[in-house]
Amino acid sequence: MLRKVLDALYLGAGWLAGLFLIAIFLMMMALSVGREIGVNVKSGDDITAWCMASMAFLGLAHTFKSGDMIRVGLATDRLTGRPRWLAEMFALVVASIFIGYFAWHVVQMTITSWRIGDVSTGVLVVPLWIPQLGFTSGIVILWIAIIDELVHVAGGNPPRYEKPPPATAEEIIERAQSGGV
Repeated sequence: MLRKVLDALYLGAGWLAGLFLIAIFLMMMALSVGREIGVNVKSGDDITAWCMASMAFLGLAHTFKSGDMIRVGLATDRLTGRPRWLAEMFALVVASIFIGYFAWHVVQMTITSWRIGDVSTGVLVVPLWIPQLGFTSGIVILWIAIIDELVHVAGGNPPRYEKPPPATAEEIIERAQSGGV
């Protein structure tokens, strides 16, 4: 049950990141067309920046769990057995500490923005905690994903984010073409 909820959380965050990407495209098109026809899209740059931050951070957990996050495996790919498990555990513990620390401070920043009534300084006055929610949610969901994977690997299971090595030459070519070598 919990596995389905967590997987749905990661997938939902990925879909939200995709929606923010579409919003960025639409806003950029509105800004470009608006300039040509003399229509000013108020705070379009601010809205685009907020959408970009939300998109980037909401997509992190899904990317991590899918095994598509950039990972340097030069050392761990050469290891097997217990040394490899220890290296994976070390990496996940360090990642959970750093991302947890980052998430804590981002949540505090968003709460502070809400408490003091901090607003944007552009033409469109927006309470800053609203655009900060996408960024904050994304980093918290990434931290949950890392803790989820840490618990999974600590149980002696192989990391779910690690793709199996390609079995055929065609699979190597296919992965290279899709960028997932």
